[in-house]
Amino acid sequence: MNGLAGTGRLTRLALRRDRIRLALWVLGTPLLGLALAASVTGIYPDDSSRLGYARTSASSVVARAFNGPIVGPDLGAVVVAETYVTLALLVALLSTFAVVRHTRQNEETGRAELLGAAVVGRYALLAAALLVVVGANVVTAVLLALGFVASGLPVAGSVAAALAIGGVGVAFTAVAAVTAQLSVTSRGANALAAAGVGVAFVLRAAGDVLGRQTDDGLRVESAWPSWLSPIGWGNQVRAFGGERWWVHALPVALLAAAVALAVLLAGRRDLGAGLFAARRGPARAASGLLGPAGLVWRLHRGALLGWAVAVAVLGFSMGVAADEVNDMVGENPAAAEAIAQLGGGANLVDAFLAAMLGLFALTIGAYVVQALLRTRGDETDGLLEAILATAVDRIRWLTTQVLGAILGAAALLLLAGAATGLGYGVVAGDPLGRTASLGGAALLRLPALLVVAGVVTLLVGLAPRWSVALSWSALIGFLLLGQLGAVLDLPQVALDLSPYTHVPSVPAVDVAVPPLVALTGVAALLLAAGLAGFRHRDVPS
Repeated sequence: MNGLAGTGRLTRLALRRDRIRLALWVLGTPLLGLALAASVTGIYPDDSSRLGYARTSASSVVARAFNGPIVGPDLGAVVVAETYVTLALLVALLSTFAVVRHTRQNEETGRAELLGAAVVGRYALLAAALLVVVGANVVTAVLLALGFVASGLPVAGSVAAALAIGGVGVAFTAVAAVTAQLSVTSRGANALAAAGVGVAFVLRAAGDVLGRQTDDGLRVESAWPSWLSPIGWGNQVRAFGGERWWVHALPVALLAAAVALAVLLAGRRDLGAGLFAARRGPARAASGLLGPAGLVWRLHRGALLGWAVAVAVLGFSMGVAADEVNDMVGENPAAAEAIAQLGGGANLVDAFLAAMLGLFALTIGAYVVQALLRTRGDETDGLLEAILATAVDRIRWLTTQVLGAILGAAALLLLAGAATGLGYGVVAGDPLGRTASLGGAALLRLPALLVVAGVVTLLVGLAPRWSVALSWSALIGFLLLGQLGAVLDLPQVALDLSPYTHVPSVPAVDVAVPPLVALTGVAALLLAAGLAGFRHRDVPS
């Protein structure tokens, strides 16, 4: 049989299964890029402010590590410096998750074996996944380029920047195609791919930190580690700074090599197996697994550990960067005003720290959504029915899942605040005091995350089939309203739709108790409604 037989039909099936996810991806990413570009344009509206930004970014080690190399003082170069890493990481993770979902997850759940009973070739699932994901990255790049052009940026630079971001997605599509052959579980394949994203980010950051600042002080030439990273390749395109079009061939070459390797590996393993043997567990289960709480901890500890490492590293780095805020925006009133708006205070350092804690709270909201949507995965995979056949009832099971997600979010918030405080305290000379104060300030964001948990629980309980798409859509909406709403001058009634708007921006402002109590009350109502809906609906649904 032809190894690619049935690829077309499997591609249509994947498009149908992911029609909501793909729509959010290919439309949401360009919209986010457009919103970020608009906010950057507002913060740096004239040549003098952009000149100061380029000079400061080129000399700042922290700016190089997190934003990448600046390639000039033009508006397009500033927009790329402020948006590229965020969008690149987003499309990288979306691409890896999609490839694993349509390859390894299909094998793990038995769908691949069922499909294999029909006229389907050995490599058709892999080919269909690659076609869908590469196609999604191409469409995203086209729409992103149109968005940049609509923002008033030059066409050549807009196309180069959009293709660079799309190229990152293509590169990690290739990475996921290989990791899907290595691990026996979709979680393991995703973890390997995510580790690849992390290594690529670190290599890119190292290359930019070790890079050379040009004589005019406005540009940075990256060092060799950046060329080892697919994320670094996008920076080396140098959009809006003398484009290097040939760099776009690197992700395509990686895709071709990875596809060849994935095909070779797929031919050397059994369907449902991985090249890495599954680790044997102990002969006897731990006593903690006798209840749902122990099971929740066992299932979520790996993801929680990964989040904790990322949060700690980023928090410490942001704390160190806070010491440079006055120098970076001291000559740019628009940038100072934007930070003050995001942080809610007049003191720039405190406003920056508050804005960073708010950004961490938004990011940890993704952990809450991810953890709670696992309940929907357990339901669709049939695991929930087996659990409910024991002495565990529905409410106890879902309540345990919610509590596990909330406790994990609280731990991550505390770690984010403490790490940020430690980083700032080291440079400010008060590590213990800043660690304690910012750790407490971060925990004040917990009521907003309770509302996020309530929204997801409500959707799982009342609209399970739409819970995945609507939960992520709600979080993206909170992100846009909470972080960009003030910069874009959106009306207050729109800003109030985000729970993050109502959290006091400590340490930039004083603590206000009534909003926190109100958010907690709203969260309790949402959780109660979700639990009631889950109790009375069919399982699975």
